[in-house]
Amino acid sequence: MIIIIDFGGQTAHLIGRRLKDLGIGVEIINPKNSLKKIAEKGPSGIIFSGGPSSVYWKGAPSINKKIFELNLPILGICYGWQLAAHLLNGKVEPSIKEFGPVELTIDSFSDLFYGLPQKIRVFESHGDSVTKLPAGFSVIATTETVRNAAVAHPEKRFFGVQFHPEMHHTEHGKDILKNFATRICNEAVRTTKLPINELIAEIRTKVGKKHVIGAFSGGTDSAVAGALVAKAIGKQFIPIYIESGLMRAGTRERIEHDFPKILEVPVKIVDAQKEFLSELKGVSDPEQKRKTIGALYIKLFEAEMKKNPGVKYLLQGTTYADFIHSKGTKNSAHIKSHHNVGGLPKDMKLKLLEPLRYYYTDQVRKIGLKIGLPKDVVYQQPFPGPGHAVRIVGAVTEERLRQQIQADSIVVTELKKANWYNKVFQCWSIMSGTKSTAIKGDHRFYGEVVAVRIVSSKDRMTADWVRLPYKILEKISTRIVNEVPNISRVVYDITSKPPATFEWE
Repeated sequence: MIIIIDFGGQTAHLIGRRLKDLGIGVEIINPKNSLKKIAEKGPSGIIFSGGPSSVYWKGAPSINKKIFELNLPILGICYGWQLAAHLLNGKVEPSIKEFGPVELTIDSFSDLFYGLPQKIRVFESHGDSVTKLPAGFSVIATTETVRNAAVAHPEKRFFGVQFHPEMHHTEHGKDILKNFATRICNEAVRTTKLPINELIAEIRTKVGKKHVIGAFSGGTDSAVAGALVAKAIGKQFIPIYIESGLMRAGTRERIEHDFPKILEVPVKIVDAQKEFLSELKGVSDPEQKRKTIGALYIKLFEAEMKKNPGVKYLLQGTTYADFIHSKGTKNSAHIKSHHNVGGLPKDMKLKLLEPLRYYYTDQVRKIGLKIGLPKDVVYQQPFPGPGHAVRIVGAVTEERLRQQIQADSIVVTELKKANWYNKVFQCWSIMSGTKSTAIKGDHRFYGEVVAVRIVSSKDRMTADWVRLPYKILEKISTRIVNEVPNISRVVYDITSKPPATFEWE
């Protein structure tokens, strides 16, 4: 097995996921007391994850330097490599920042980069760089702006990379981790299976004779979580769809028509559109918006709990991407409070049931197919729990919500017409909160700018913007400006993740 020391990187858990996909045992540990943990576990190698800190910050996570004397292979990633260089008397400095995709040129193809092409596209997310190498290290790959992008100390089997091989959009990233695990740590690749029967058994054991209310949106995550619980406890499961008015057009109709048959239990509809608009009135801060939505959802679910005395649990389709963005581990940075994680009130009466908490979207889809859910449910596009509220920058009003729903429907409709909808991971519109001048009917018009965002992704931890044909973009733009009231122009978001997140809020 391989030990991963988690310095708080958003993708630290993803390193473990990539290795587990290869059938390699993994344990993720905190930097504190890591030397003792390593001695207890006897790993074949160690990986230092990335993290949000700078090695010079007060209180930045660190390790005991005796780890370097254990004669174990080490791979330092981003902050993990910077910390190692700093502790070994190298020099780390603020430098040219790299966020998103860059081209890596490889100079040495033994060990870590074995079998790779000379140039690959990698994803970076850093402001500091190692400017002076510790003794014994040499450069094995560079980028245009960072010379020490990948380094090696062959005798000590110690490697450092400034980019993130665990990110899906890093080309050959999985091959790099595989090379470290197999060629350097001498681990063997094994076949793996998702533990679906174990998940169902675990739910059944945890719930016992109690009942579960399901926060059901009809999206992939809630559908898979709901199907697992329905298989585990049958009629003890009460799926509830809260009609907030913030979901995509047609969501309620799909839930009423399709999901009672899929889940084999009825789905209760609670109409709360007026309550959500009332609670969101004047709320423009993105964090407050998410927390307001989360609190109202819980209030409504707890009202349903009183009608069903046997209810103890609230099921949510929380995935690992939701969890880590809401500051999932000790040293990680808070990105945004997902309404079903960081947006929940602390005094809620319901206990959470989150069977998908440590799985990514692509894994959730595999689970959904394995338990027999229809492909159109499993492969539908993700949609944020707070819905269109986080796609309206600034305050949510009834008018702006109508505009956003209409613009979003145009984006979806045009991609479906052009047979592109199933080729992308996610597509949507954003009411940007910015206004610009336009000309309509030979008159000056001053109205809101709509942004369009269309991305490719696998696990929602990284994303790249989709190079959509210009004709489709033109059609989307023309329709939004002509059909959605008070819109002046349309812009296309071409920012990858990182540095951007999926949503604007």
